[in-house]
Amino acid sequence: MKLNPKKLIVLLLLISILSSILIGCSNSGSDEVVAQVNDVKITKDEFYDYLVSQNGDDAINALILEKIIELELKENNIEITQDQIDAEYQKAIESYGDEATMEQALAYYGYTKDEFLKNIKMNLSIEALIEPSITITDDEIKAYFDENKDDFNQAEQVKASHILLDTEEEAKQVLAKIQSGESFEDLAKEYSTDTATAANGGDLGFFTKDEMVEEFSNAAFALGVNEVSEPVKTTYGYHIIKVTDKKEAKVATLEDSKEEIRDILKDQKIQEQYPTWYQTVQSKYTITNNIKTN
Repeated sequence: MKLNPKKLIVLLLLISILSSILIGCSNSGSDEVVAQVNDVKITKDEFYDYLVSQNGDDAINALILEKIIELELKENNIEITQDQIDAEYQKAIESYGDEATMEQALAYYGYTKDEFLKNIKMNLSIEALIEPSITITDDEIKAYFDENKDDFNQAEQVKASHILLDTEEEAKQVLAKIQSGESFEDLAKEYSTDTATAANGGDLGFFTKDEMVEEFSNAAFALGVNEVSEPVKTTYGYHIIKVTDKKEAKVATLEDSKEEIRDILKDQKIQEQYPTWYQTVQSKYTITNNIKTN
């Protein structure tokens, strides 16, 4: 069995859903009815057999992997701390822009926060077990930088907040409140129709010019720090924009990019070494699989 550690985010969700069902049903030997269509009954045994036939191999193999990882962490005296998990969770939030947007994405795919945190812990565990065997040289870092230098250049960025309103009249009314001294952040919480950012005062974080629609970007990049725009019309409605910080464009240097490249190469090598590593540790254990998938 070969499992890419990056795929565990998806696969361990399958565990969380199926494992309790498989365990709960497996010893029942039951004709208990779990669903019914008119007079046609679906028994718990039928339900269990269907789940096993559809997902049994993946679920049991992932559960075996989970137990092996636990044993390997114990043997190597490795502890994944809550601080490490929280740091990775924060990175995930930043990749979505804010926590509300990320939670919406998790909900769309059927995740809970607890399931997502469990998946983060599993990936951190695999990295911690494989990383000691990885070597990354300065020559490798330089070669990667030389081949991908443009990727590390920093484009001009602004950090901005916005209040999104349905009509120009509403936007002008809220703008008047800002100009009279009321808090931009409080008004965003009260009036903004952008539910993903309203709760945090409309904060959009840093973004480059091509990450937003043209009308919005043109207005935001024309503002100075702490300046507030007139209402800006886009296909989403009318925005009031406040720029809170700026980053100038910057040409990448090897020195500034070293740690980021080291992380990239580390992730690549973990994925490359994972199949061999897992086959090696798997051979240390006696594994019995009683799930019949056919």
